[in-house]
Amino acid sequence: MEIKKIVNFIFEISSLKKIKHSGWILAGVDNPPSIAEHQFRAAQIGYILAELEGDVSSEKVATMLIIHDNAEARIGDHNKVTSRYINKKEAEQNAFQEQIEGLGENIKNKWERYFEELETRNTKEGIIAKDADWLETAFQAKEYLDLGYKSAIDWINNVEKAVETESAKKIIAEMKNTEFTEWWKDLKKMTYTKLGK
Repeated sequence: MEIKKIVNFIFEISSLKKIKHSGWILAGVDNPPSIAEHQFRAAQIGYILAELEGDVSSEKVATMLIIHDNAEARIGDHNKVTSRYINKKEAEQNAFQEQIEGLGENIKNKWERYFEELETRNTKEGIIAKDADWLETAFQAKEYLDLGYKSAIDWINNVEKAVETESAKKIIAEMKNTEFTEWWKDLKKMTYTKLGK
């Protein structure tokens, strides 16, 4: 393990904060969230889903989601229209392999397995992680739908059809009936005091 390669890897993944999720541009969104923002919320959703599903490592699922889009630092984000014309999976696999070469055998071997499990969904953790990845997109779509981006419903409908776990199915069903601003409505505290007359 070479420290210089680790330092450069950390600088590289910083670019994920600048790369926007390109699919939302098709929906008319001017400033979509970054890949890093997607990874952050997807990892937390994955941890929660793993706890709800039980009998899996929540930490492993969260780690899968933290690293799953790292390759986009090199190849960018490709929406479903772009993916029609290029082999995104192959490009991501190649970029990811090169990215983790200098991180040491332990990290490299573990992350290769995690990446493969998420992509192939050949383990329970991989299934949960993919559901969380999709769910994060559905939550983002719901926010945009509530803001008036009508085509965002397509993302929600596609994710609803795709998720495999019972927990993800329950979450998306509830999400569809919840306004994205509802979470703070009962937390508001009025700070004014009425003047006595």
